[in-house]
Amino acid sequence: MTQTPDTRPIVAITMGDASGVGPEIIMKALARQDVYAMCRPLVVGDATRLREAAAITGTGQQVAALATPAEARYAPGTVDCIDLGLIPAGHPFGKVIPLSGEGAYRYIERATRLVEAGEADAICTAPLSKEALHAAGHKYPGHTELLAHLTGTPEVSMMLVAPKLRVIHVTTHIGLMDAIRRIEPGLVERVIARGRATLVKSGIAEPRIGVCGINPHAGENGLFGQGEEEEKIIPAVQACQAKGWKVDGPLPADTLFFRAARGDFDLVVAMYHDQGHGPVKVMGLEAGVNITIGLPVVRTSVDHGTAFDIAGTGIADEGSLVEALKQAVDLAPKRNAVAA
Repeated sequence: MTQTPDTRPIVAITMGDASGVGPEIIMKALARQDVYAMCRPLVVGDATRLREAAAITGTGQQVAALATPAEARYAPGTVDCIDLGLIPAGHPFGKVIPLSGEGAYRYIERATRLVEAGEADAICTAPLSKEALHAAGHKYPGHTELLAHLTGTPEVSMMLVAPKLRVIHVTTHIGLMDAIRRIEPGLVERVIARGRATLVKSGIAEPRIGVCGINPHAGENGLFGQGEEEEKIIPAVQACQAKGWKVDGPLPADTLFFRAARGDFDLVVAMYHDQGHGPVKVMGLEAGVNITIGLPVVRTSVDHGTAFDIAGTGIADEGSLVEALKQAVDLAPKRNAVAA
């Protein structure tokens, strides 16, 4: 008898920092039937820690410790885990620990290799601690830069997605003065192009893109700043407009985000970290999703941190992880003839 092909994408979910809320939100998310309806979730982490998280959250699932994805069954009630066996029983919650940082690195490394080998279709990451990552000897500002290194990608962009708002960043994890120095027309144009291509792929044929200025009121014709808009942003906007793209800017950030949220724009291009992150997080951490744009692999993430203050209590909300899984499914290559 012929089996019906299973077209649900396999999403590799990395456990993040074992001392944070990652294990708990994973177990909560994978207790939901709707998650299994849309994908085949495969955790890359530590089975022992997931079992502890199941007990803490009261979700009641079993955890299957696997060596390869071929062993996974993707059956609700049992969480399939590629078990790296790094975290001992009773490992502390809520603390910066080098071993947790090492684990976070190893999980993302393994997940990346699984996707590259065709054994998974997308990556969805639980939060890591940058401090623990550094303490383990891995000097990356965060997941975005780590993934760029692992895949040999010279330049990527961070996109945040919340209800009614999408934001892509020209710069992210660097100081404000360094960010302003780094911004230049070529970089701005490439970020706009990456964001536009992602939206076109998702089904928006002609994305409307609003580009933030750097200074208050986007410089107000030279009244504020030292001509940064004219030097760093306007040439990029004009280059994009010359291609026939619907790109407007530089615009004052304080009104652009309002206009985007009401539907005037499909994407906002933010110049630096806090300019873009602040408005998205006002929308609600439980609904935000972080997407890395420009990688050869699909990667989405929760838009919150390790929450050490509540880690191990079972109260962390899994909403952002569920939204990140939905985005991973939408962006993942489609499986048309993969046997179940």
